Amino acid sequence: MRNTAIILFLTIIILSCSNDNLVFDTYKSMPNSEWHKDSIVRFEFNPIDTVSKNKIYINLRNNNDYAYSNLFLIVGIDFPNNYKVVDTLEYEMADVEGKFLGEGFTDLKENKLEFKTNVNFPSSGTYKISIQQAMRKSGDVDGIKALEGVTDVGLQIEKMTTND
Repeated sequence: MRNTAIILFLTIIILSCSNDNLVFDTYKSMPNSEWHKDSIVRFEFNPIDTVSKNKIYINLRNNNDYAYSNLFLIVGIDFPNNYKVVDTLEYEMADVEGKFLGEGFTDLKENKLEFKTNVNFPSSGTYKISIQQAMRKSGDVDGIKALEGVTDVGLQIEKMTTND
C-alpha cells in the first residue's frame, strides 16, 4: 500500500509539472478515509488573470471501501464581491458492472470530475470554493454520516486553451 501511494504521488508531481495551464491544484486528505457529512472541504485562491476562461475540476480519490456507484456533492463558489453560486452535483463513480471509474491502481482510484467550464474570475481578490458530500441512502431523509472510502478531495483549475 505504501509503495502504491509513493508511485501515485510521483506520477501526480510529474503530470502537474507538464501542465503550463494549471492555475490551482490542491488536495485535502480525509481522516480515516471517511468524509463526514458536516465536513466541508474549503479551498481559497487569488487568480491573477481576470480575463481568461478556465475549467474547474473536483478531484476525488477513493479506495475499495467506497460502497456506491455515484456521488452527490454540494459545491459553492464565493466571489470577492460577495456573490455566491451553489450547485448540487451528481457524478458516476462506477460502471454498470460495479467497476470503479477513474485512473489509478486497483486499490486507489483518482477521478477528475468536471465542475464548470468557460469560467472567468472577473474580480481580483480571494475566491472560496466549498465542497460537501450529500450522499444518502434511498428512502432516508438523513444523509450518510460518514462516507467511507474517500481518501482525498481536491480542486483543480486549468486555463482553457484554443483547443478546448
